[in-house]
Amino acid sequence: MTIWVFLTAALLATVFAIVAIAHRSPIINVLALVVMFFAMAVIFALIGMDFLAAVQVIVYSGAVLVLFLFAIMLLNLREVDRLGSGRRLQAVLGALTAVGLGAGIVAMAARLSPAPSAVVDGADQGTALLIGQTLIGSHLFAFEFISILLVAAIIGAVYLAKPLVEEQEQATGKESS
Repeated sequence: MTIWVFLTAALLATVFAIVAIAHRSPIINVLALVVMFFAMAVIFALIGMDFLAAVQVIVYSGAVLVLFLFAIMLLNLREVDRLGSGRRLQAVLGALTAVGLGAGIVAMAARLSPAPSAVVDGADQGTALLIGQTLIGSHLFAFEFISILLVAAIIGAVYLAKPLVEEQEQATGKESS
């Protein structure tokens, strides 16, 4: 029974990950990410990482995707052009480069073996206490850096959307007069 749940979740995650990067509508991309994140949460729950599964649902499927939807609505994105439309050679070269780069990364990762000090003692338990102590202890700089990076991304999205809002206000002002 467990293997069928895993295979279903893995298939859903794979299919919706492809939909998330291949579809032309940004809203459908984000909704496909929701399904993929839930499928990944099921996989985490199956391997006994309950805390990671809960974080996957709460943080990624909840907060991050709400932020993505907010950015899409703020920038007023309707539909994006297909990548490589009108430029076949660049599209083919880009796809080949991406496949080659991905294969190289997978080949290099297959040769790596984790250092004994890379895994924190008790990490196989996946408890919130151990994860919190690690984040606030030895990984504090990375944790704070990511929070600053997220704030900078939000400020950048608002800055990029501001000219669009001003153009729309000018366009509606011209129509009403």
